This record gives sequence, C-alpha cells and structure tokens, in this order.
Amino acid sequence: MTELLSRRLFPADRASSPYLSVPFEVPAGTSSVHVVLSYSGEGAVVDLGCSGAAGWRGWSGGARRRFTVTPSAATPGYVAGELEPGEWSVVLGLYRVPEAGVPVSVTVVLDDPSSPLDPEPEGPPVPARPPRRALPADAGLTWLACDFHAHTLHSDGSLPIAGLAALAVEAGLDVLAVTDHNTVAHHAALPSVGSRYGLTLLPGQEVTTDRGHANAFGPIPWVDFRRPPSTWVSSVAEAGGLLSINHPLSGDCAWHHPLDVRPPLAEIFHHTWMAHEWTGPLAWWTAWGLSTVPIGGSDFHSPADGRPIGRPVTWVAAASPSVPDVLDALRAGRTSLSWDVSAPALLRVDGELVAVGGDGLLLADVWGRRQVVRGELARFPGAEGPHRLETPRSAAVVAVTP
Repeated sequence: MTELLSRRLFPADRASSPYLSVPFEVPAGTSSVHVVLSYSGEGAVVDLGCSGAAGWRGWSGGARRRFTVTPSAATPGYVAGELEPGEWSVVLGLYRVPEAGVPVSVTVVLDDPSSPLDPEPEGPPVPARPPRRALPADAGLTWLACDFHAHTLHSDGSLPIAGLAALAVEAGLDVLAVTDHNTVAHHAALPSVGSRYGLTLLPGQEVTTDRGHANAFGPIPWVDFRRPPSTWVSSVAEAGGLLSINHPLSGDCAWHHPLDVRPPLAEIFHHTWMAHEWTGPLAWWTAWGLSTVPIGGSDFHSPADGRPIGRPVTWVAAASPSVPDVLDALRAGRTSLSWDVSAPALLRVDGELVAVGGDGLLLADVWGRRQVVRGELARFPGAEGPHRLETPRSAAVVAVTP
C-alpha cells in the first residue's frame, strides 16, 4: 500500500482548480489497481475518479470512496481492461471545501487479488409491459416513449443497469437514456441488457460540473468535463452525438456556463418541475432560443426517492427505436413532452397540431393565444412555434410541442 496524498485542502486549493490530480506509476504486468479515498469534515464533498496512462478509466463522484480496476473487471463506473504501464492519476473533484479545510488522504494498492470490486448485481426478471399507446404519426414514423435522463450504480444511482431497464419496461418506455456522471463504463453493457428487456438503452453520459450539467447522447467517447464547455459541444458533434443542457433551472445544479455555440437540445421537462404552474423552464427556453429542441428526463436515481422513471416522458417520432434512428429524430426536432405515458399529448402530425386525451384543456401558443380543446382527439392548423396544453383553472402545463 502506498500513500499518495495526505494533506488538508482549503478553499484556496479549490479556487486554484476544482480538480486535483494525484499521479502514481503502474508497472508493466500489474494485475489490479485499488484506490481508497479518505476525508472528513462537515460540509466537505470530495469526488473520486481515475485517469489511466492511455486515457480516462472512470468516475465515482461523491458516490464511492474506493474503486478497483483489473483487466477483466472493475468497480461500477470504471472501465475494465489492460492496465497499461505508465503514469496514472487519481483525480479528485473539490466540490465542497469548507473554510476550515478538509483532511484528505489517497492510497493505492497494486497487485492485490483481494481488492474488492463491488460487482454489479444481476437484474430482476423481465416484467410485463403495459400496452403501448397508439398515437397518430406521420407515415413511416412511430411516437416512442422516451426518458432521456437516468442513473445506475455506475455513478450515484442505486440500481444495476438491468434493474433500471426493468423499471423502464414497467413504466411503458420504449427508449431510456442511461446517463451516468462523467463515465462511459456502462456503455458496453447497454445493447445486451436492452435486448434482454425489450427496449432501447441509449448510451449517454452526464457531463457534470458544479456550474452545470449536460447530457451527451450516443455511442461516443468520454467527454472531458474538466475542459471548457465549448469543447463539449464541438467534441460531441464531431463524434456524431448530441448534447443537451440538463435542468437549466434547478437549485445548485442550474446552468451557469456561457456558450457561444448552443447545444442542439435542452432538458425543459425535469422532475424538479413538479409544480406545473411554475413555467420558469419554458421562459428559460424562450430566452435561450426556441430553435433548441426540447426534451425531458426523470433524472431517476433510486426508487426510494419517490420520483418514478418515465416522468416526464418525451415522445419522439422515429423510424424505429434503434439508437441511430432515435438520434436522427432528435436532430430533426421531432419531440413532444408530457408528464407520463398516459397523460395528454400534443403532437405534430401531417402538418397539423393534434391533441390526444386533452378534452377540456386549452391549447396555447407562444404568444399566449388560446383555444379550447374539444374531444379526445382534436386537430388544429399546424401553426409555427411552440404550443402547449394547459389547464383552464390554473394554467398548469400538461404537454409541450416545439
């Protein structure tokens, strides 16, 4: 066992850089790398991650204080594979450092076969899926029920990937983006787990900083969250993925990064917007730019949180539920937001606006003009710009279409 770091960190350290790299050498032929982080202090939060000699190996954030990487297996959140010789680094995120400082120690153990891996548990049986909702769509397209924000044991979620997939099936989803923080360790398992449970698990990563979060969608390389956010936009686009600003109005996770080039997507519906009369996110969208494609995400972490997966739901009109077709549909802006798979929906179909299940609601445009919806399936001329369904009594937002 080698102690790599033992010191008290102060706010000045965080002011110098929010990340601290602690290097160590991995000799050729090493069979395992085990790292332990220890710190104490009220209000202190120190995140944990690792960079190998050949690239990023994973991130725990504040969810773990130890990890192990071997050629054949790794702690969830970290990428197994050859332990390339050379300089590795333990990467600490100085998320919260109190005025009195925080004592931090980092130790590394190499070649210890007893190092714990904390393996991902098996998932539950494949559950029954509720009947799919038949929504009117343009020829060749189907409205897919999607949730674009969820976490597993590979970051700060409580469930394995298979457990998350089972809940998504029970919720009636066709597509679930798995967006663990600052890692792509979960990507390799998504196709097989999705095939087993009968839904598309879209590769994602939540690029996470203390000044804002963004989801990068697609089977793309890891995005370096330590670099300026302008590079996130360019690197994701160059790799063929899509970037979305997450929960732009959300406590200490709100978006603060200035950007000259805007990402193509933004998370306008999020579980934090449970008071549907509060239209701050819609106002933010209008100010940010209505050309940004709106999506929604539950930001699911654990059943114990009481925030179900699939609430809100993003309806995406795609040629198929395959990853490429879903990404193409998002690029084209074919989305609609509702609060769950059974809630009223507002869709664009054959050049018209179609309200489904919205009898008695109001259809409102971006200028505030309103019409009463009559019937379970009501069609309106396809005027440009965002529209929404809202309740007559309190103007609570029920559904949104761009």
